[in-house]
Amino acid sequence: MPRLSFEEVVLPHLDAAFNYARWLTKNDVDAQDVVQDAYVRALRFFSSLRGDDARAWLLTIVRHTWYGRFQRRAGGAPTAVVVDTDTNDRPDERLDPEALVIQRQTVDTVRQALEALPADFREVLVLRELEGLSYKEIATVVGIPVGTVMSRLARARARLQDALATSHTGGDRGLS
Repeated sequence: MPRLSFEEVVLPHLDAAFNYARWLTKNDVDAQDVVQDAYVRALRFFSSLRGDDARAWLLTIVRHTWYGRFQRRAGGAPTAVVVDTDTNDRPDERLDPEALVIQRQTVDTVRQALEALPADFREVLVLRELEGLSYKEIATVVGIPVGTVMSRLARARARLQDALATSHTGGDRGLS
């Protein structure tokens, strides 16, 4: 059976890599840089890919690239800049104008609450809820045990829910 090429195996996951990088970096420009660097690394180490889980393998490279890039820049923990909230908003055009405004506000509220989470919580939520990875795949990407993935997801969901409840009621409780 012939071995598949890099383009056949890895390129189909470009959107997932960019989406993950965008949530990590919180902006498109840095996400593009991270994905570009990750793809160069992936191409260089393509022969090390074992099995058929190219998506988790690539997202692991994206994560390592992000941590490496931002730790060097900040001299410590990864930091990020403000997000352009208009990017990737796809309102349902079938809704009436009032419903569109409500939808946009809801999307913005959820995005802000998710971005306010610490990176370790945000990344497991993004990988599970937006990218649809299994707990085992998340454990592989993030480099932690499956039990820790489940614990972080539970705590991240609770914090997100609390933040959304606070924003809905207009309270000033933080994400502590």
